[in-house]
Amino acid sequence: MKINFPLAASIILCLAINSCANRKVTRVDPSEQIDLSGSWNNTDSRMVSDEMVNQILGDRWLNDHTAAKGKKPVVIVGLVTNKSHEHIEAEPFINDLERACLKSSRIGLVQSGKKREELRAEKADQQTNASQSSLKKFGLENGADYILQGSINSIVDAYKKQKAVTYQVNLELTNIETNEIVWVGDKKISKYIKN
Repeated sequence: MKINFPLAASIILCLAINSCANRKVTRVDPSEQIDLSGSWNNTDSRMVSDEMVNQILGDRWLNDHTAAKGKKPVVIVGLVTNKSHEHIEAEPFINDLERACLKSSRIGLVQSGKKREELRAEKADQQTNASQSSLKKFGLENGADYILQGSINSIVDAYKKQKAVTYQVNLELTNIETNEIVWVGDKKISKYIKN
């Protein structure tokens, strides 16, 4: 059998154009809940971070700290490790945690990780390149009283075309000076997916 390559290429091109022509993209509100795949998504991240920060703010450690120190505690958000079955970027979840903490205004928040290193590099650069009146000095950072750390885990149960996925986020708040864990919380989200 002899194949007409120009004709075959034209047919493939037409099919490709038609398949793209049927695609429709619609702008939606980022806070709208859309769950296409059943995987961890931005709605899960926002819901979990808001609820867990509410748990943190509602626990007795906060009143104990304020009574003992006379000021609001300063928290640094540390690592949140993905131990789930799927690829989940932890940074958006960490950002959601930080945003929820800042909204409360009951706790202070300091920069962590690579962002803190970048700030320190900028301060170092200012020591030689900024005017005396505008340079920011070393040694004046607010030290964190507590570090928030945790993990994202998942349990998958699947049979034929059905799947149940439970995500569990565990967080711990630890006193940096004493290593005392002052708060432990978790939040679960379960999803049933049927193909």
